[in-house]
Amino acid sequence: MAKLLYVVGLGPGDPALLTGQAKSALDDAQLLCGYKVYIDLVAPLYPGKPTLTTPMTQEVERCRLALEAADRGQTTAMVCSGDAGVYGMAGPILEMAPTYPEVEVVVVPGLSAALTGAAVLGAPLMHDFCVISLSDRLTPWPVIEARLEAAARADFCICLYNPSSRARADYLARACAILARSLPADRVCGWVKNIGRPGQASWTGTLARLAEEQVDMFTTVFIGNHATRLAGQRMVTPRGYRL
Repeated sequence: MAKLLYVVGLGPGDPALLTGQAKSALDDAQLLCGYKVYIDLVAPLYPGKPTLTTPMTQEVERCRLALEAADRGQTTAMVCSGDAGVYGMAGPILEMAPTYPEVEVVVVPGLSAALTGAAVLGAPLMHDFCVISLSDRLTPWPVIEARLEAAARADFCICLYNPSSRARADYLARACAILARSLPADRVCGWVKNIGRPGQASWTGTLARLAEEQVDMFTTVFIGNHATRLAGQRMVTPRGYRL
């Protein structure tokens, strides 16, 4: 009997943005496992299907429980928002998987917030870009600061995940201050909140204004490169085509 664990990227939460491969994996799964917020996004599509959740900060325990369920022969889907391999559970699952050698792990990609948020704002990531999380729960702040400085000096378009929380209310402002050492105050920026979910909202403006914006953990922030501009209210980063 096959022992199978899917690690599924749900995208931003809108069922219309769930990939065909992800839907097939969820259809096949006998158990849905994940952080409660993400289980709540997908459980209505599968009424009656068993679920297993753990709170935030219990990611390792969640992965262990999912692997144990699969090892018992229960086809399991560990769900993550966005893409399972971008700040998701694919990494820790694969690190722990050798302890469960009979379990086959299948990583199912999803649409990340960088891509879905960019689509809402226009085309801010048309040229080279980087993604940086402002959460220092697993990455020390000096490392985050060094990455922000390097990205600004290299003129990347920058996508910021986890820009703020109750415990880190000033982190976006701190990040803007670091970026402002290399970037002009009028650099085009934007954010999208609750991408693909009820209450979706977006904003465009400048780096100087961005530092004053109220954002949360469900917001993705975009900072353009030197060529990024507003076409109407849409962010566009030219790639260099002759128009």
